[in-house]
Amino acid sequence: MFEVYITKTGKYLPNEAVSNEEMEGYLGFINDTASKARRIILRNNKIINRYYAIDKEGNSTHNNAELTRNAVASLFDEDFTSKDMELLSCGTSTPDVFLPSHAAMVHGLLKNQSVELNSSSGVCCAGMNSLKFGYLSVKSGNTKNAVCTGSEKVSTWMKSNKYEQEITNLKRLEEQPIIAFKKDFLRWMLSDGAGAFLLENSPRGAISLKMEWMEAYSYAHELEACMYAGGDKLENGEIKPWSEYSTEALFNDSIFSIKQDVKVLDKNILVKGAESMKNAMDKNNISSDDIDYFLPHVSSNFFVDGLQKSLSENGIDIPFEKWFMNLSKVGNVGSASIYLALDELMNSGKLKKGEKILLSVPESGRFSFAYAYLTVY
Repeated sequence: MFEVYITKTGKYLPNEAVSNEEMEGYLGFINDTASKARRIILRNNKIINRYYAIDKEGNSTHNNAELTRNAVASLFDEDFTSKDMELLSCGTSTPDVFLPSHAAMVHGLLKNQSVELNSSSGVCCAGMNSLKFGYLSVKSGNTKNAVCTGSEKVSTWMKSNKYEQEITNLKRLEEQPIIAFKKDFLRWMLSDGAGAFLLENSPRGAISLKMEWMEAYSYAHELEACMYAGGDKLENGEIKPWSEYSTEALFNDSIFSIKQDVKVLDKNILVKGAESMKNAMDKNNISSDDIDYFLPHVSSNFFVDGLQKSLSENGIDIPFEKWFMNLSKVGNVGSASIYLALDELMNSGKLKKGEKILLSVPESGRFSFAYAYLTVY
């Protein structure tokens, strides 16, 4: 088995940063009315800027594959070119098309040479799943290197025109023409972007990050879906898939919109997060003292205090000065968030040889959690 190192990180954030007051100008007003939830959600999540791959008229400037290709391209230089890449592993929640795979679409834009592909789907853990595939490939000797990515293009999913038919239908039924909070909530949480890591079997440059281990956990066997798209939740908690709806119902009820069951989220996300993190740390025999930097992906600053409390109740005491987050500056970019955070830390000039970094990524889809433990080398 070979050692695995993250030798380079890269990112691509489209266009200019979008402020809180500009958001609705990009995404549009539903029923020509400002959202009543927007200010409350933004006050809780404490996101100040985010990035959209659309212009102020709502026209797309990049698709997901293009965002990812640009992040991957930022890894290339004279020492590692596109022709040197052996494996491309891409994770996303929001692929441009159902078929072909997201990784195949990115590879098609790179136009380099034949490589092995892997596409990971899901929600935020999709990026960690793509990372683990690359990690295991390099560790086993299957490939000498791997390029792994996390990316999202969610802005076009949240544009107001996606809800017009639902609003029209509500008016026809003489009901309040306001979309459900489970849909409106996420319009003020999510943003676009892509991150990429180069994994190799030997260190490179001034700083590399040795990957000590990765762990992942799912609780879908005991918990119902929380975040979903392409279907709707029934009263019994099951998801009815889009293919079982009539064409009319698909648009009348915004079936393809991204939704989140906030009651299920609040009840489980912190509890299972702390439980899974303790399991990962115990399995690999590390304690809080063995962590110099803790990079938790959190969807909202609302969860930070609760997460620290839940961890502490499980014997994991990581003081806030060890936490590193950039949520306020780049927004919640789903599967790309952990890539963007580690890229910023790796290029910050703060890291010292021998320091330990723990990456933590929760996914509320049906409650999955992924971890990676790194050593600055």
